[in-house]
Amino acid sequence: MSAPADWKSVPFWSLFQRKKTVGFPAEELLSVYRDYGVIRKLDRDDNWNRAGKDLAAYQLVEPGDLVLNKMKTWQGSLGVSRHRGIVSPAYFVYKPQTEDDQRFLHHTLRSSHHVSYYASISKGIRPNQWDLQPEMLDLMHVFLPDIDTQRAIADKLDRTEQIIAGLDELTRELKTRTNVSFAELGRKLVAPGEKVQLGLLLKKQTREASSDDGVVTAFRDGQVALRSRRRESGFTMSANEAGYQGVEAGDFVFHGLDGFAGAVGVSEDRGKVSPVCHVCSATNLTSERFMAWAIRALSLNGYIEAHSFSVRQRSVDFRSWETFARLPLKYFPLEEQQYFVDHLDNVNGKINQMLAKIAELKALLLERRSAFISEVVTVKKEEV
Repeated sequence: MSAPADWKSVPFWSLFQRKKTVGFPAEELLSVYRDYGVIRKLDRDDNWNRAGKDLAAYQLVEPGDLVLNKMKTWQGSLGVSRHRGIVSPAYFVYKPQTEDDQRFLHHTLRSSHHVSYYASISKGIRPNQWDLQPEMLDLMHVFLPDIDTQRAIADKLDRTEQIIAGLDELTRELKTRTNVSFAELGRKLVAPGEKVQLGLLLKKQTREASSDDGVVTAFRDGQVALRSRRRESGFTMSANEAGYQGVEAGDFVFHGLDGFAGAVGVSEDRGKVSPVCHVCSATNLTSERFMAWAIRALSLNGYIEAHSFSVRQRSVDFRSWETFARLPLKYFPLEEQQYFVDHLDNVNGKINQMLAKIAELKALLLERRSAFISEVVTVKKEEV
């Protein structure tokens, strides 16, 4: 890799020194995201990883420290923290050794050039998790301009970050409106009155999966679709596909472990799904569409979790069809069911269109940000 002639090349070990400070269980939990770097865990509602029981073993992070998810650094899961807090014992934490602009280091170390290097020095231990080799990381060369240029580059990238943060906030507001749209249905479903068991409304199917079927995933936002149609993150990749079952477009699908978090819907595609999912068709008492909206509403108001038999918080297991089929629900006449289907399809359809446009704009900004970072470390710029 080439760099501007007036930039210096320094080894990583001269910029950061690994540290491990523990014994601060009361500090705020931090997370490392591929798109954002180090953020406060409470600032995201899509992080379902549970903290360990012994928070005293978590590592202290201070502003300016570099944090790497050593299993996913090769994907870009690293960043210089602006927060004080604690992270998993499995992460790498480094303390800065120079007066270089920490914002610039954050961006350049997350550039495609460096991410490619992380992949080259990581060893695969299981699907999608490669262990970073720290001794090889120390040898990596980082190109640095003078401090004024570092700050100018960081200022420009910070402005892009602010726009992206604004889009994220708008996304959260729209998702909140989505949840509000479920409130009326959720209230009616748990209101006092005669109830029926879910097994009277849905019939579990056992479909054969074909070897050439694509993998269909029940996402926590309610979409059930081929995984290939969406970015492959936010779920666990199986090491093998033993026990996968067939699913047809129009089938009701409920994820036995993630359904409480909204992983339920009507499949948009034919394919194969994990054996932890329940693939069902509706009886003549309801429709697949209504049941998808109903169970999603009950997941949002906590009803699904409250009726689980799990003993640990946020650990909900409905993999047993017998357990899921006993779930009590208030029954509505078909006409009332159709009212909710039409209303929720309309409201959420409009919100999803807006979310898709926001996601498209955000993807473009992330792409341009990445391209800019790569360009400034390979091509001399007269002005930033």
